[in-house]
Amino acid sequence: MATKKDYYEVLEVSKTADGEEIKKSFRRLAMQFHPDRNPGNKEAELRFKEINEAYEVLKDPQKRAAYDRYGHEAFASGGGGNPFGGFDFNFGAGGFSDIFSQVFSDFMGGETSGGRQYERDGADVRYNLEVSLEEAFAGVEKEVSLPSSEPCAACHGHGTKDGNPAPECPHCHGTGRVRLQKGFFVMEQDCPHCHGSGYLAVDPCPECKGQGAVRRQKTLKVKIPAGVEDGTRIRVAGGGEAGARGGQNGDLYVFVSVRAHKLYARDGANLYTRVPISMCCAALGGKIEIPAIDGGKIELDIAAGAQNDQVLKVKSQGMSMMRSKGRGDLFVKLRVETPVNLNPKQKQLLEEFRALSGDDACQPESKGFFERIKDLFVA
Repeated sequence: MATKKDYYEVLEVSKTADGEEIKKSFRRLAMQFHPDRNPGNKEAELRFKEINEAYEVLKDPQKRAAYDRYGHEAFASGGGGNPFGGFDFNFGAGGFSDIFSQVFSDFMGGETSGGRQYERDGADVRYNLEVSLEEAFAGVEKEVSLPSSEPCAACHGHGTKDGNPAPECPHCHGTGRVRLQKGFFVMEQDCPHCHGSGYLAVDPCPECKGQGAVRRQKTLKVKIPAGVEDGTRIRVAGGGEAGARGGQNGDLYVFVSVRAHKLYARDGANLYTRVPISMCCAALGGKIEIPAIDGGKIELDIAAGAQNDQVLKVKSQGMSMMRSKGRGDLFVKLRVETPVNLNPKQKQLLEEFRALSGDDACQPESKGFFERIKDLFVA
């Protein structure tokens, strides 16, 4: 009988390839050797079958673990109609079930081979917190309130009525897992009596119903550092769910979002804004004030002849930088406002200004533009 090819070689991947690499290689090879693309080609048909057989094993983490450990013997066919020839099906020591239970035990972290750890750590918790741009600039301490669990004071977190450690579960003998036989296969699952903990309070605590923890509304103080950006994650050690039977608490992860601001837009440590100025201020120059992000005021000097969309840079008036004493810059884009709703006197003055302007140099951009395009006009 011909020796079977290594499944990794069949799929042209390394033994360290992840599931996505295996899937991509399978799709490529299956398309290349598909019988519809190779009509009458027996070699391609055989290759296609090998590819499918290899993928059926390597795509399944448990089958792959068995193959990595025992090679083709884990799935070999033998004589006498036994689809698993060569393996003992008495499910005793050294039999097929022991092979798979050993493989599955390794795959699940070895938990089926011995008792579970008595302590159980609490779960991590996520909390979404919104802050203003001013708070993000200066840093702030926020109180967050969230439903959580804490060790039951009545049983000291053991879940037992007398407050002593819970005994091993008699159904799984402390492993937290039970085996179910289905035909030739032995499956494992969490023990339904102790829910996988390996310990069972026969006489449960009436306060926590044997859980070892009770639900409470918890309030914590969270420090938001100056310069925090949208999407920043802050870890509060021990702020998550309570551990059971003396286990450590989980952590609280605060995800910060920064509210949109009325005046400023932010890009990293820099701030951006648009400020309207009058036509007279743009033409003659002047000063304007705008509020600063730190609560003060910023005075902007507008030079005579300022143009629409001109950008003024104000150094070190942007956001704080995390873990730094520096600050970003502020960029102010000017928006020259055309006057509307003019009264007769204002119109008269503008008409006089237009008459006086003529072709002089007070509007060089307009004059230069029309000079450049005058040859485009048809006489």
